[in-house]
Amino acid sequence: MQRTLMTRREDVVSRWHIVDAEGKVLGRLAAEIAHVLRGKHLATYTPSIDNGDHVIVVNAERVRVTGHKVEDKKYYRHSGYPGGLHETSLRQMLEKHPERVIEIAVRGMLPKNRLGRDLFRKLKVYAGPNHPHMAQQPQELKLGGTSS
Repeated sequence: MQRTLMTRREDVVSRWHIVDAEGKVLGRLAAEIAHVLRGKHLATYTPSIDNGDHVIVVNAERVRVTGHKVEDKKYYRHSGYPGGLHETSLRQMLEKHPERVIEIAVRGMLPKNRLGRDLFRKLKVYAGPNHPHMAQQPQELKLGGTSS
């Protein structure tokens, strides 16, 4: 009788990957990043364990969206006070905080629990091409599809 191998927290070896977001479509990029953060690209994937890898995203300001999303897509937040609903368009968000656009998209694709919060901490997003994680020796992550 064969036994199912379950990864234990002690056995996890996390690697670092770097992704260049320039010219990539936002939703497809976020889905692939969430896949790697979750660890689903590994043969040792276990749903209840954080066995994913760290992901560094550079050039977040150059991410691409399709259709009219630049004007039509809105981000909402609420202060908690009456009349405290704030609305920001994708264009404004890309101008002020381009890294948040990718962070929000990826966070929405992760589990909504303690595991999802732990996985999200493994994501590092930078607006430009520079990042402070060279000591971790990140490997370039090849994403599926084309960037055209």
